[in-house]
Amino acid sequence: METESSQTDETPATPMEENLQQRVERADEAHEMVKQYTLGSIAIAAVPFPLVDLAAVTGLQVKMVHSIANHYEVPFSQTMVKSMIAALTGGALSATTATSITSLVKVVPFFGQIAGFLGGAVMFGATSYAIGKVFIEHFESGGTFLDFDPENMKAHFQQLFEEGQQFATQASK
Repeated sequence: METESSQTDETPATPMEENLQQRVERADEAHEMVKQYTLGSIAIAAVPFPLVDLAAVTGLQVKMVHSIANHYEVPFSQTMVKSMIAALTGGALSATTATSITSLVKVVPFFGQIAGFLGGAVMFGATSYAIGKVFIEHFESGGTFLDFDPENMKAHFQQLFEEGQQFATQASK
């Protein structure tokens, strides 16, 4: 004897549950973007020319924030983002100083280029990772570029930078 097709006792998702699921998916997609841009930043460390690598990674970071803003449907301003990134990374003086030194050490033939690549890979990756994560968190909380306050985010940026160093170290192996 054949029984009726089994029906699950699952109830349809409520609008609140659907909204939550959409937010989780959107955040997951944004974090995947940050991961890809961080890997791109790590690759830029292979550029053998001092300061050219810094310009390239800065451009990539601005593009990453642009992509994240589009993902969250936040109007983008390149000028504002450049100054926000500078304010965020300027607060992590040791990180930005080390990044510049890592780039400049590439002028030393062979060993300088190897050291510049290895150090740059971690520094560029960690900085990109932290920038991306800060903006995701800001946009997830409903923020825009107009209410972003880099001064209030510096401590959190530093924490994410350290997390990014671990990610970049693993990714560059």
